[in-house]
Amino acid sequence: MSSPLLPAFLAPLLFGLGTVASKALLADIPPVLLAGLLYLGSGVGLGSVWLWRARAGKSGSPLAAPDAPWLAGAILCGGVAGPVLLMWGLSRTSASTASLLLNLETCFTALLAWTLFRERGTLRLAAGVGLAFAGASVLSWPEGGSWGDARLEGSLLVAAACLAWGFDNNLSQRISGKDPVAIAALKGLIAGVVNTAWAFGMGAAVPDAGHVGKACALGFVSYGLSLVCFILSLRNVGAARTGLYFALAPFVGAAGGLLFLGEPVTGRLLAAAALMAGGVWLGHERR
Repeated sequence: MSSPLLPAFLAPLLFGLGTVASKALLADIPPVLLAGLLYLGSGVGLGSVWLWRARAGKSGSPLAAPDAPWLAGAILCGGVAGPVLLMWGLSRTSASTASLLLNLETCFTALLAWTLFRERGTLRLAAGVGLAFAGASVLSWPEGGSWGDARLEGSLLVAAACLAWGFDNNLSQRISGKDPVAIAALKGLIAGVVNTAWAFGMGAAVPDAGHVGKACALGFVSYGLSLVCFILSLRNVGAARTGLYFALAPFVGAAGGLLFLGEPVTGRLLAAAALMAGGVWLGHERR
């Protein structure tokens, strides 16, 4: 693999495997607290990167006052609501199912762009969104028609996380010309503090130092370094190809759940993966 392509493949690998590792950490850390620690790790790590770049004179365009509403909305949706909903969903469903459902983020991003932010769509993209939603329905459909089962609850929570990140993506697009490392660092620090305080306010116990360290390190790698690789890929190979490669992240997470957590391979999972893979292929048109 040539060096320009390395970040393009590292970004989905780090993010996808982060879902699997988060599922494992939920055995020792409550969902809201884990979301806070993940983003604190990302924020502190990327904040250090931003400071180093600023001292070296390599920082990007600074944020300004008119950017504040867009940044605040992105932090609320993508930094506070999204990760908490995902951790709640992961606590109720398997890592492989949750990972595949993360394909809905692309769908919600597109739907919101068309309906609220007045961007143009295509028939092929609409068909891709439809296939991805069909795959999500296959994953979420309750066993025996029982609509109160934990898997359905978990699937709906993951879908809600994807909706939150869809808003985040559209809001962040409005300030995408500004320094992305600074934006991600602020999002991580603010969201991490808010979610951690929220968890303690609900009575969460302080985990031992080892679990805190693991969660923060995972956040820096899965959210922080993944974002850095994503940005490098945008610079090296362009937005279209970067988006195509990053669509591998849900499938990496699903494979990780099967390989590392011993989750079963089912017909439902395979059917959903096929539908979502078709949706991803349709949704990434050649330009």
